[in-house]
Amino acid sequence: MQPSRLDLRIIQGATLRKPLLLMQPVYAYRPIAAIYQTAPLRLQVPAHGLPEGWPTWIEGVRGWGGLNLDKGRARFRLATVIDADTLEYNELNGCDMHASGGHLVYRLPLDLTGASAQLHIRDTNGALLLALSTATGGLVMAGPGRVMLTLTAAQTAAIRWQTGLYDLELTMSDGSVDRWAQGAVVVSVEQTHD
Repeated sequence: MQPSRLDLRIIQGATLRKPLLLMQPVYAYRPIAAIYQTAPLRLQVPAHGLPEGWPTWIEGVRGWGGLNLDKGRARFRLATVIDADTLEYNELNGCDMHASGGHLVYRLPLDLTGASAQLHIRDTNGALLLALSTATGGLVMAGPGRVMLTLTAAQTAAIRWQTGLYDLELTMSDGSVDRWAQGAVVVSVEQTHD
C-alpha cells in the first residue's frame, strides 16, 4: 500500500488539534433522495452512514451541474451530518436551484477497532525529533477512520526545530503494521514581542 501524502504545519506556542482521516480505497455510493432549496444546502440521503466532517463528492445531479464533483480530480466537500438521513453543506446555497438525482460519494473510513498508532518526526538525517503514539500520548483514536493528533501549547512552544519529515504507522488488531501517511512538517516560529 502506498502511504498518503499529507504535510503538517505546527504553530509554535499554539495548541495543535489535527484530525488525520484514514480511508479505505473503496468508495461508497448513496442515492440522493432529495435536494432541498435551502441555504445552506441540505440533501436527503437515506441511511448515508457518513461520519461527521468526512470528505464527500456529489455525482450525477441533474439541474445543477456545479454541484457535481469528479472524485478523481476535484477537491472534496465536507458535509455536516444533521441526522441519519440528512446532510448539510454550509458553503452551498440551494435556494432557487431545481436539482434532482445523483449520488453522494465518499471513501469508507478505515476500521480502527483494536488498532494503535505511532507518529515519528525526524530530521533530514533520520534523527528523531518527536515521537507520539496512542500508548504514550499525542495520538487518540477518535472514531472510524479518525486519528486525532494533539500537542499542547506548552509542547509546541518547546519545539526548537523548524522542519522535519514524519510517518504515521498503524498496528492493526491482527498485528500487521502499515504506514498510512507521511509528509513534511513545518514549524511556524512563535513571534516574541519586546
